[in-house]
Amino acid sequence: METSDVIQLALIGISQGCGYALVAIGFVFIYRATEIINFAHGELMMLGAFMVLTFAQIWGLNFWLSACLGILSLGVFGYLLDAVVMRRIVGESQAIIFILTVAIALMLRSLAGIIWGWSPRSLDVPFMQDVQIGGIVLGMDRIAIILGTILLCALLYWFFSRTRTGLAIQASSQSQLAAYYSRIPVKRLISVVWAIAAMVAAVAGLMMAPVTQVDTGMSAFGIKAFAGAVVGGFGSIPGALLGCLLIGLAEPFLDFFFPAFKGVYAYIIMLVVLFIRPEGLIPQTFAKKV
Repeated sequence: METSDVIQLALIGISQGCGYALVAIGFVFIYRATEIINFAHGELMMLGAFMVLTFAQIWGLNFWLSACLGILSLGVFGYLLDAVVMRRIVGESQAIIFILTVAIALMLRSLAGIIWGWSPRSLDVPFMQDVQIGGIVLGMDRIAIILGTILLCALLYWFFSRTRTGLAIQASSQSQLAAYYSRIPVKRLISVVWAIAAMVAAVAGLMMAPVTQVDTGMSAFGIKAFAGAVVGGFGSIPGALLGCLLIGLAEPFLDFFFPAFKGVYAYIIMLVVLFIRPEGLIPQTFAKKV
């Protein structure tokens, strides 16, 4: 394998890992706030991509305006999903929550197929050009995914560490009862967490759309993101980022050298890590109090 091939595969892997990470962050946000694993999160990513596609290519709006409207619409959907549906099952068993989120995932996937069709659709974005440096072709769509992930992670870090709302969300995730006694609107903040997680998933769908195309199969992306979160240590945001980057970087090389198992290496890596280190690479560093 040539050096240029290694760099190309590494770029593909890092960009895929960043896409997984954006979805995994949403898994972790919701889990830390509510101890719910939202198995419909991949469908939120898919729905976000379809919403941007609708605004940009069906309504004919400017791409950046379409991106903002698509992301905001997913934020509203995520907020309402918690306020109208998930809030009603607080205190129920994990089995009921699992069944409900899987049912929501199936309904969203079917609804998307009915509205937009089952065939893959292309989303035209302003960062589709390729740049050639020596013998290496750098896809701007891949570079955009990496830079977008870095920028969004920095923005989320600032929000949760520097704003009153972000600090209140952190307090609620540590102890909902103490936050309630401190007059923090816990229920509303949990809905805000769902909204933020949905918007981040929509960004992931928007960024990955030029690479994967927009179709109902995008939702499977969420399963690999879940695997990355488990590898990193479910509940740990740094762990989710590390686990997703590890899987994303390993996949192209493993697919190249051992194509017989193409598409399943994320789950193989997850199983290996669970056998060796069940708590993940960077386990959650605090004990949640409820």
